Amino acid sequence: MLNSTITYKIKERLNKLDSNDYDNIECWQIVEAFNKAQVEWARRQLHGINQVREGDEQSTRRKDDLQVLLTTETLSAVNKEYYFTGVLPEDYLQWKRVDVFAQKDCCEKRRMTVYLAEEGNLNLLLRDKAKQPNFEWAETFATLKGNKVNVYTDGVFNVQILDLIYYRQPVKIQVQGCVDPYTNTASAVNVQCEFKDDIIELLIDEAASIIAGDIESGNQFSRGSEGAERNN
Repeated sequence: MLNSTITYKIKERLNKLDSNDYDNIECWQIVEAFNKAQVEWARRQLHGINQVREGDEQSTRRKDDLQVLLTTETLSAVNKEYYFTGVLPEDYLQWKRVDVFAQKDCCEKRRMTVYLAEEGNLNLLLRDKAKQPNFEWAETFATLKGNKVNVYTDGVFNVQILDLIYYRQPVKIQVQGCVDPYTNTASAVNVQCEFKDDIIELLIDEAASIIAGDIESGNQFSRGSEGAERNN
């Protein structure tokens, strides 16, 4: 869907029938509201706080809707003696899994099964014989801390490859020529929304609801919020 269509539809949701009451809303306000709506919608679907209480990959629809945000990035694994660490990407939104290939002096490289664990349980996990890193069983765990993913080895093997599979932030739309008041620069290109048109329709309702809340328009706020969730 074109950005011009998105802009027109948002204004249509805000304006009273056959009026131009809110045509004075600036383009950057529409862009900001739509980009905010994308993030809020994505977080709601991933966490399962939508109307049908479905989180990511809990139904065919969720798999289909969110697959565009799933991506893989190979992280530079730095040896910290008892664990290997990699910096999370700037567009990181939510964890999915890590693919780790490890190697020990006596053995060939092998794929590890990695569980995401709580940082607070670190000492217990390292002491527990059933849960501590084990190269022979090809199992270990990872934690998230300080915008880094830490894969624990207990110093008995090395991490050769660290691939992070994660949900990234949605690409922010841009409208060519629209001046961002925060940076005082105009967008040089049009950046279209990456979601399917049926999802964009939901995002339009949500963006209209955000703007309606900002201008204290109760009816449009309620309609946009309910429409975005009712058709989710």
